[in-house]
Amino acid sequence: MLVNIQDVVDKSFDYIIVGGGTSGLTLAARLSEDAETTVLVLEAGEANLDDPELLRPAMFDQHFTNPSYSWSHRTVKQKYTKDAQQDWIRGKGLGGSSAINFMCWTNSPAEEINDLERLGNPGWNWSMFERLQQKVERFVTPSKEVQAKLKIDFDSWTLGRDGAVNLTYPPNIEEGELKLQQTLINAGIPVAANPYGGDPKGAFFAANCHDPQTYTRSYATTAYYIPNKYRLNLSVLVSAHANRILTTRADDDSVTGGQSTYTANATKEIILCAGALKTPQLLELSGFGAKDILDKLCIPVAKELPGVGNNVQEHVNIGPSFEVRDNIEWDTFDLLRDPCLAAKQLELYAAGSGLYTKGPLGFCFASLSMIYPDTDAFLDAAERSMQEKIATCSPGLRDQYKILFNRIRNGSPGFEFISLPKLMSLPNPPKPGKRYVTVMTLANYLFSRGTIHANTNDPSEDPEFDPHYFEEPIDLDVLVEMVKFARRLAEVPPFRDMIVGELNPGPEVKSDSELREWIMKYFSTTWHTAGSCSMLPEDKGGVVDPNLKVYGTSNIRVADLSILPLHIAAHPQSTVYIIAERAAELIRESSTRQSTGRS
Repeated sequence: MLVNIQDVVDKSFDYIIVGGGTSGLTLAARLSEDAETTVLVLEAGEANLDDPELLRPAMFDQHFTNPSYSWSHRTVKQKYTKDAQQDWIRGKGLGGSSAINFMCWTNSPAEEINDLERLGNPGWNWSMFERLQQKVERFVTPSKEVQAKLKIDFDSWTLGRDGAVNLTYPPNIEEGELKLQQTLINAGIPVAANPYGGDPKGAFFAANCHDPQTYTRSYATTAYYIPNKYRLNLSVLVSAHANRILTTRADDDSVTGGQSTYTANATKEIILCAGALKTPQLLELSGFGAKDILDKLCIPVAKELPGVGNNVQEHVNIGPSFEVRDNIEWDTFDLLRDPCLAAKQLELYAAGSGLYTKGPLGFCFASLSMIYPDTDAFLDAAERSMQEKIATCSPGLRDQYKILFNRIRNGSPGFEFISLPKLMSLPNPPKPGKRYVTVMTLANYLFSRGTIHANTNDPSEDPEFDPHYFEEPIDLDVLVEMVKFARRLAEVPPFRDMIVGELNPGPEVKSDSELREWIMKYFSTTWHTAGSCSMLPEDKGGVVDPNLKVYGTSNIRVADLSILPLHIAAHPQSTVYIIAERAAELIRESSTRQSTGRS
């Protein structure tokens, strides 16, 4: 239940969870299933319950500049993109980024989850992931009409049917969506065999996180919190900014802050679920991190952990946009720019149809060889250019680079395209009354590594976000080839006959060098930051062990995307839910061992 500060200050709880986002609410729901266990969740944003602005699909990018729903973080100037900065938007309020994302649901290739085990984390493998899928996913097969249009045998797909997060498809699939996916197939992309069962290579239509009855967003709040909000042992405090973990016995374990500072006590564990952007800052402010960084901040070292805030990885995206012909029937999201048409769509939504029942549907996860034929020569050149870096980098990073190169050589599908029926590119603006489709290109295997470090001991100030975009030239080289492939789709039927021409980057951008300039100026993060508190052996830069415990501690864990040591070819929402589900299992197992006196 939602509580007030008076219900928390100087009180003790078995578990304190810092962050009421995707992972935090999932973990809180699972731990509070035991009525004898008390759980406190500290969320810096508001509750935002039953808010139609969050629940209504097709509103996804309208939350990103609204301070009621999002945190507007920003990177430092990026050396390799001519000092450009990126906005790092994150969800603000209960549900975190699951409340404002694009509602698309994808799962990683099985071998990329197995890579977690290869990097030194026993038990973190596809078998674990697939088992926990059943607890997360509640897939509802769409109507026979939609099935007929999609031509998908859902019985052959691996999807959870009894989990917490509702997954389904909109009540109507437009012909434009179907034709653009057929274009990808005509361009040499196969149909994905089992995109939710560990084999997403190819083109497929992805499920959306929607309630199949109301077509409202299904996210951590509706899936995990609201069904359990009346549990007397579950306390959720909003507008509660976590400042630091107190490791001294006198004050016990956790502090929340606002205009006043208070202490709450954990008798068993504290679990950080503040996300890859804020969890490393909280650890550093609590004395966990590199000694030179902590010394500069005048913070006593509780445990020297140089890996805190390092190994930061991202996904990046950009895509060409095309104008749709007037005679093509396709209601793109561009219609919502017109207030009159938006009002009409709201009327349709009330009746269970129209644009407001939809999210992105058309996905493609390709291997590099599918879009760039001379892959071997490309990778040989990249490995030669990185030879000195690979020889001198840390053992943990060297392991990651080896896996990344092997993934690409073996045809792993880290090169993603999304058919987004909307103008999502720059610099040329939309023409009045025109409709567009953007073929978003998302590079998911990046070799550059960034950092997130506190630069002040004031917890109200953001840490320094420095992703080092395109520090490794291969990252930009890959994105150039991906955009070239996306542009070539304009020459492939049936897409060729659906469009007037390219709006962005525009026909004047021709050469590779011009394309590079356009990408560096207008690319965007995909807001999938990972790795800042990596689950790796401590001597390889790890921050947490396979039980998610922070090294050197017995009762502090991390359970969010910051623990992912090597990024995956998927939108990580489903992975974050599974990290939280796994954390709940690990915590319960630990509690059982302690209560029975077993080590």
